[in-house]
Amino acid sequence: MIGRIHGTLLEKQPPNVLIDVGGIGYEIQMPMTSFYQLPEVDQPVTVFTHFVVREDAQLLFGFADKVERGLFRELIKANGVGPKLGLAILSGMSASQFLQCVQHGDVSGLTRLPGIGKKTAERLVVELKDRLADFGKNQNVALPDLEARMADKGAIISLNDVREEAQSALIALGYKPAQASKMVSGVYNDGMASEAVIREALKAAM
Repeated sequence: MIGRIHGTLLEKQPPNVLIDVGGIGYEIQMPMTSFYQLPEVDQPVTVFTHFVVREDAQLLFGFADKVERGLFRELIKANGVGPKLGLAILSGMSASQFLQCVQHGDVSGLTRLPGIGKKTAERLVVELKDRLADFGKNQNVALPDLEARMADKGAIISLNDVREEAQSALIALGYKPAQASKMVSGVYNDGMASEAVIREALKAAM
């Protein structure tokens, strides 16, 4: 099991990153709530990871802290929730927001996330409410707060590149191409970096 990676951040293509560790590049998929906290390219970075082995692939998922990784691990234990959907959930909501939805039975809030219909949302509430009741209390660090991660990062690139990168990230998180395009168009303003566009698009979807 690969549980933690520390190295140099080589590439950022949301929701994917490439981290160099002693000459070996690790490709890692991250939820956007963790992605927003990454440093600039060529800077040192540490991520907590979850390693998934399938018949056709070996995948690494990365998180800014152990809390989000722990919640991801609880999510993928739920019936019908795989790593891709778990990534989408933690991209649309912070860990604390998701816990609040589950504890309050907020099915409508959960259905705003890509790939989650009413039945899936109801099942998540039923399966996870008791299991996650003491989740936050049992952690040694505070629950992540999405609003505390709002500082824009990343270099501003051309309009087309920004919009295409943002759309690609949303599609990778489970949104349909037409939906992703509409979401980006609805929030983009001149001068925005792609990470800011993605963040605002996800906020507007909620």
